[in-house]
Amino acid sequence: MTLDELNMLPREKVEAEFKRCCGSTRWAKEMANLRPFKSANSLYVSGDRTWLTLSEADWMEAFSHHPRIGDGALLEQKFAVESASRATLDRLKALNQEYEKRFPHVFLICATGKSADEMLKNLEMRIKNDPKHELSNASAEQMKITRIRLEKLLS
Repeated sequence: MTLDELNMLPREKVEAEFKRCCGSTRWAKEMANLRPFKSANSLYVSGDRTWLTLSEADWMEAFSHHPRIGDGALLEQKFAVESASRATLDRLKALNQEYEKRFPHVFLICATGKSADEMLKNLEMRIKNDPKHELSNASAEQMKITRIRLEKLLS
């Protein structure tokens, strides 16, 4: 879709499109309120700025719309071509379960371009964080994911 098409969508439809980019209802509504966007860059910057104004509850809502990185079937499907080792996939699954016991949200990482080994290294480092620091990390990852989804929306 083009930027002009996005700007002209009926409110209900544009909110649904934005909700697919970021699972926060408030974020989607705020983004719809900011239309019309003058450029793709203004859309992306507005997405980031809006994200940073949200509450922790809004962030948690967005996080809840992501699949678990430790989901064995999803991992195997995503990394079958890369032939990630069984040990790496099993460790990702196990450590992801530990992560979810430690933190009140899924392990969130922008997986685009990352191998299973890279995601595992990130998970191994981040599981040691205190909850406040980890919430900040997850939020930053959500922003990256949202940006990629906004870019795809306009492609």
